[in-house]
Formats: sequence, structure tokens, C-alpha cells
Amino acid sequence: MTAPVLLVLGAGPGVGLSVGRRFARDGYVVVLACRLVEEAEPLVRELREEGFAAEGVGVDLADPADITRIVTGVGERNGRIDVLHFNPSIFREADPLKLTAAELIEDFTIGAAALLPAVQAARPFFAAGSRVLVTGSAAADKPWNQAASLGVQKAAVRNLVTSLDTTLAAEGHRAVAVQINGVLGEGAFTRDRVAEALHAAAVRPLEEWTPHVSYNG
Repeated sequence: MTAPVLLVLGAGPGVGLSVGRRFARDGYVVVLACRLVEEAEPLVRELREEGFAAEGVGVDLADPADITRIVTGVGERNGRIDVLHFNPSIFREADPLKLTAAELIEDFTIGAAALLPAVQAARPFFAAGSRVLVTGSAAADKPWNQAASLGVQKAAVRNLVTSLDTTLAAEGHRAVAVQINGVLGEGAFTRDRVAEALHAAAVRPLEEWTPHVSYNG
């Protein structure tokens, strides 16, 4: 048996890296997908220096074909995908009177719609009991009007997870969105504590499963 694989889409030096490190401690091979492979390299190097197996890739989350290509490549190289972590969001400071429809669609495409081609490409490589893990936000319920597109992204991706979980359950897989009800980096919402909450939501037994989990610190 090969080691389980975690693929993080929208990885960065914050929550994405910390989630990778948390799963790596469980023996996962960690694949960090950033906008550019050059952005992934220092994150991968950090994990490797800590003794973990990791690789980095670049992906354009605005391009479904590129998402499909990258996710498929990860599955083919590793033979499996056990946890697909969808972590991207776009912060654009624009209220609803300034935000254009084109800007909203652009942000929504990356922060929510990109989940669809990612899951569809990963599905043929899902091992038994694979999980789709999504980083949610309190913005889904309490959007800040000065960043109106973020609330739309987070509400939409949470809704999409509900449908994904119901659909995947028939195949023995599950999906969950973890809503982070706090400001990242502060108090109980450090990147490591948030990563711990995301990990805990993904590894719950089936009898405790729900498609939505709230982390309140």
C-alpha cells in the first residue's frame, strides 16, 4: 500500500501549509498547489526539512482545464488522493455599489466554482473513504460589505459542499466545510489551531459525520 495523499488547492504559508504539516504527521504525502510552482517550492522545502514527504505544483484555479490537468497528474503520480483540501478565496475590497458583475464572477470562479473540476478530476483516484475538506468562513453568514464578493464565495462553496457530500456518500466518500468563525491569526484562530480543527473535521468517524462544522475557537 502507498501512503495516503493530501492535495491542498490554494496552498500558502498560512492555513494551507499548516494543514499539510498536520496531515503529514499522520503519514500523508502532502501536495501543495499554489498559483505558481515557484510559490510552492519554499513551502515544500520547509516540510521536507521537517522530515515529511511533500511536493509542490502550480495551478490556475480560474481555469477548469488546468485544474483537471494538475489534479489528474497528482493522482497518476501518487496512485491515490485521500483528502482534497480546497482552501482558496479571493479578498477584493469593494462594496456592492463598486463591485462589478465581472469581478464577482472572477472571484466566485476561484473561491467556489473551482471546487467542481477539482473534485471531478480527483474522484477516479479517491481511495476508500476519501474526504473533500473545504475552508469556510463566517463571511458566509456575516459578510463584510466592503468585501462583498468574499461572502458570496463562502456561502456558495458551503452550499456546494452539501450537495457534494450527499452525492459522494453513495460511493463511501464524504465532504465537509469547516466554518472558521474568527479572524485568522488571532487568539484561538492561529493557523495551527485552525489546521487542527480542519484535520479533526476530516478524520471524524462516519457516525459523527455532518457536511458542516463550525470552529469557534
